[in-house]
Amino acid sequence: MQHRKTLAAVAVAATSAIALAGCAGGSTDGGDAKVTMWIYPVIADEAAHSSYWDGLIASYEKANPGVEVDYEIYPWANRDESLQTAIAAGKGPDLVYLIPDQLSSYASSIEPMDAYLPAEQADDILPNVRDSITIDGSLMGTPLLTSANALMCDRSAFEKAGITDYPKTWDDLMEMAPTFKQNDIYTTQYFGSPEVTLNMTFYPLLWQAGGSVFSDDGSEVAFDGPEGVAALTYLTELAQNDYLEPDLISTMPALEQTALATGQVACTWQSGPADVASYWGEDNIEILPPLTDEESVSYGTVGSLAMLKGAQDKEAAGAFAAYATDADNVKAFDLASNYFSPLASTGELYADDPIQSAIEDVIPTSRVGELYPGAREVMGVLAPEIQAALLGTKTPEQALKDAAAAAEPLLG
Repeated sequence: MQHRKTLAAVAVAATSAIALAGCAGGSTDGGDAKVTMWIYPVIADEAAHSSYWDGLIASYEKANPGVEVDYEIYPWANRDESLQTAIAAGKGPDLVYLIPDQLSSYASSIEPMDAYLPAEQADDILPNVRDSITIDGSLMGTPLLTSANALMCDRSAFEKAGITDYPKTWDDLMEMAPTFKQNDIYTTQYFGSPEVTLNMTFYPLLWQAGGSVFSDDGSEVAFDGPEGVAALTYLTELAQNDYLEPDLISTMPALEQTALATGQVACTWQSGPADVASYWGEDNIEILPPLTDEESVSYGTVGSLAMLKGAQDKEAAGAFAAYATDADNVKAFDLASNYFSPLASTGELYADDPIQSAIEDVIPTSRVGELYPGAREVMGVLAPEIQAALLGTKTPEQALKDAAAAAEPLLG
């Protein structure tokens, strides 16, 4: 008998997480295999999300008599606190949906998937996706979806400014900036509030400059090198010349209160089509490859099913994870959630959708956040320093130097 709670029925407090997961792992009284899974509302419509997993699990259980799969849909908020508490109490689920920086954070509690994923399925994973879920040579999850933040420009803003070409490089965008300003249009935007993830804001520029957040072995930060200085100098030049919406550097207003919603931003890599479609109109959305300095690269995420070491029946959990993320099921899930496939064999999912198809072309250039313990803590000390540079209270060099000094004890 299966027991499932949807998002509306789940109250996520650290203490209730243990109670909800009390039957995680283990097996049924009759000795049959039982698999428990925690997932999150990737499909925004609650009923559609539950319906998807109900159907997939029913199909799996029919083909695998004696296996029971139970799942819980948790909200995104406080998900780490709930999972940490459950793991510490030895009552975590067998499988859990994680993104790459969580894979690194929970690496010591994760059972690698290499032994459970068929070789053909493992070989089907896109190279950049594989890199994003591999730690110390081990596959830490089996991927369900991926994404990319392409460069997105407003065609109407370009028409208003009389600019007919779209930018390909940093220099292109900077050369267009004075013309946009003359027409009361911000060239781009930058969400500088420290609570905004740098994966979406500063890191793409750092990567485009050829830099990285950490050294190759993760023992020290590298964002304060020449590439980081180049990226932050470029950003501060945009800010100092009023080519960025100034309020966003220090505040985090609702999207409808920003210049993006009023057609006064030419291009952005920090928002997606779903954010602006109701303001710009889909016909005004132009999706382009990420900007280039040394290379063209964007941020994207990868969502995977990871197995915890506490899983009581690892073979059963691994088999279900492999089934849930095979090509057929990945294709169905990604179309339902409006994400993209992490597998090569699924081909184009959105050939008939000009916006989604253009983003799909960018998927191979996407890069996830850094896969090192402490990556989130490093963001916490770097983001305020970037903000200080944008506000003009520090030079880019000093801001990054100070951030590096603050980050050093976090890497121990």
